[in-house]
Amino acid sequence: MQTAHEPFDSALKWTAAAVVLGTMMSILDTTIVVVALDDLRKTFGTTLATIQWVTTGYLLALALVIPLSGWAVDRFGARRSWLVALTLFVVGSALCGMAWSAESLIFFRLIQGLGGGMIMPIGQTILARAAGPARMGRVMGVVGVPTVLAPVFGPVLGGLIITYAAWQLLFWVNIPIGIVALAVAWKALPKGEENHAHKLDVVGLMLISPGLAALVYGLSQTGVNGQTFTTPKVMWLLIFGVGMLTAFCLWALRAKVPLLDLRLFRHRTFSIASLCIFLMGAALYGGLFLMPLYYQVARGQTALVAGLLMCPQGLGAMAVMRWAGTLADRKGARAVVPIGSAIIVLGTIPFTFLTPTTPYWTLALSMVVRGVGMGLSMMPLTAASYRGLAHSDVPRATTTTSILRQIGGSVATAVLAVLLQQQFDLAHAKLPDQQAASVTLAHGFATTFWWAIGCSVLAVIPTLFLPRHTERNSAWDKNPNESALELALEEPTT
Repeated sequence: MQTAHEPFDSALKWTAAAVVLGTMMSILDTTIVVVALDDLRKTFGTTLATIQWVTTGYLLALALVIPLSGWAVDRFGARRSWLVALTLFVVGSALCGMAWSAESLIFFRLIQGLGGGMIMPIGQTILARAAGPARMGRVMGVVGVPTVLAPVFGPVLGGLIITYAAWQLLFWVNIPIGIVALAVAWKALPKGEENHAHKLDVVGLMLISPGLAALVYGLSQTGVNGQTFTTPKVMWLLIFGVGMLTAFCLWALRAKVPLLDLRLFRHRTFSIASLCIFLMGAALYGGLFLMPLYYQVARGQTALVAGLLMCPQGLGAMAVMRWAGTLADRKGARAVVPIGSAIIVLGTIPFTFLTPTTPYWTLALSMVVRGVGMGLSMMPLTAASYRGLAHSDVPRATTTTSILRQIGGSVATAVLAVLLQQQFDLAHAKLPDQQAASVTLAHGFATTFWWAIGCSVLAVIPTLFLPRHTERNSAWDKNPNESALELALEEPTT
């Protein structure tokens, strides 16, 4: 039986290395291109409305393919699915660097996104199975570092490349990392079990993938060119997306082998952890959306400087993440995550008093505090979501939490974009004087951050209901195929 103090063996270390390389590469690519859109627009001689599909198309591809991850692991095995996802991502990266037009770049980004969308959920599945519940927090603490650092350092790396090198390196930087990741995965990952009888839920796929794509795209369009939730295009996309996802839920509850197993929400801990992951995703990506814009719009900094000013948050997270995972393994998620959530709120409060002259050291210190809160929260939450689940439930659980995290981030970004756009319109319409407009813009960011505070406070509440202690005997320890329900009948709840 595993214990919380059991050290990592060589096989687990190699497995973690393989997953870290792959996840770092895929997450980094979601943000590295953001600061380069204007340069890409000029390079290909196109409009901003067209070139923004370089990022939007990538996000849509992620939304389309994430639901397939759990099925792919069950059908083809985790190792083969991981290698295919990595290969697709590396090939897509190489093609992006060879693009000759905006349209070809957008198409190649779709290919890249199809691979990138499966990397994170499959990687978490591999690690969850390799580590087991007793070591889950520590392993997720190690692997969670790129999850928090990549969105922060992506704009920095993108700004450096655009400033000092060719735009092709935005994509070709993935190739050497990807080759190393493939080599390590080929060596380290064990051959997984394949279930050729596991059929794809085609009806479910036809409902959930278009539904997710429409929802994510509709949310991403709010705040663009003055669009709001009531703009007909956005409104119909959101209605279609919600309708398709509702239809999927009704189907999944009846299907024998659904693409996404909603029955997992019968497990109390999984349901609470999933809600926390959704709200934490909103809190994390909401802040990552607002702060770079504040540095650029209200303070007049370049994209590169704005990215560098975001680094303290990543450093704060990195400083505590592994320790948080170890503590969560020993004491349970409730001993760590509520504290981290409260620290996020405290670290965000100074941003509600932003001005055009707020000292950078104050902002940096606040970013460090937010990062510490993220480090204490994100990976212990992911580990807690697996608590009490059977070994066979892990792929579908990982797919579910990945989707919730992405939707949470998309919803928060969309809402904050609309609120911020309203503040921009007020500043430019009523205050033609540049200095007065700058003050109003900074105040607009401060006002918008109050909504981010509300989201962060809301995220604290469900963390108080996470499990207090780790389980003495896990489903993995007893029988990989034993259900969580059988386990719960044997052991007292905490």
